[in-house]
Amino acid sequence: MTWKLPRIGLISAAIFFVLDQFLKWMVVGPIGLQDGQERIVLPIFTLRNVHNYGVSLGFLRADSAASTWLLVGMTGAIAIAVLVWMWRERNRYDQFALGMIAGGALGNILDRVRLGYVQDYADLHFGAWSPFLNFNLADAAITVGVLILLARALLVRDKPRVDGADVEKSNA
Repeated sequence: MTWKLPRIGLISAAIFFVLDQFLKWMVVGPIGLQDGQERIVLPIFTLRNVHNYGVSLGFLRADSAASTWLLVGMTGAIAIAVLVWMWRERNRYDQFALGMIAGGALGNILDRVRLGYVQDYADLHFGAWSPFLNFNLADAAITVGVLILLARALLVRDKPRVDGADVEKSNA
């Protein structure tokens, strides 16, 4: 098996990682929101600075340095698995989705290593109803990347490849 550089995946990972870190910097830097402060952007969207010490839905809350590093190790192992999968993946759409996941995971890992928590800032709500917990671009990239992979796995059938050329199956 030959290894080919997954350019689409690596580029998407880099873009989502950089954008995630930039937006987090904007919230605490130029916008200047402290933990718990908020700013209404749209009637359905509020910037709300939240220090997230756990993972999705508040599970596995890291209340100590040891538990923080355990979360870093667990999410790091998952990120490595995603990167290995991306390296082996030949489909460009799947590489892009895996890059979204990797970039988001690396953005949140960097927060946890640097700050001891993940910086969340986005609150999507409809009146008093908020269908999501506060999140960030990294969380959104991970979620959308997983949804792309699921949709492609369930709904799309790629044509088989023979010697690098697409070949249509005939039902003769």
